[in-house]
Amino acid sequence: MSAKRIILAVVVLGVLGFVLIQFVPGYARTNPEVTYQINWSSPETEALMRRACYDCHSNETVWPWYSYIAPVSWLVVGDTNEGRAKLNFSTGRGELEARELIEQIDRGSMPPSKYLITHPDANLTAEEKALLIQGIQATSFGRRRGD
Repeated sequence: MSAKRIILAVVVLGVLGFVLIQFVPGYARTNPEVTYQINWSSPETEALMRRACYDCHSNETVWPWYSYIAPVSWLVVGDTNEGRAKLNFSTGRGELEARELIEQIDRGSMPPSKYLITHPDANLTAEEKALLIQGIQATSFGRRRGD
């Protein structure tokens, strides 16, 4: 087999592998139905939450273009699924309580630094963090839609 044929075969297999890797099961980008409505304490609190938290902690994720290209898509989908499992504003389910949420925002661990690299608008100033924490403390967490 000639060197040209070997190179062509490697390129074809590489392209085919790259295309097939995009469809690995379990990494679907989904936005299930919103079944829970939070009565935020103010429009400002809701806007800050949406800006800094909703992509990973709701069913209203905005999927960026790079979330469609493996292997980056696996990281984005995995992080989103993990975030939704811990706290999902769209279902009212999760392990975190308001107190823990406030602690994580105050410590600067939420939103995570790796998220802020591609979402600089989610990087809250100290004043915005203080407003968000006050808003969370004042929020009456809502009800499931249809209740």
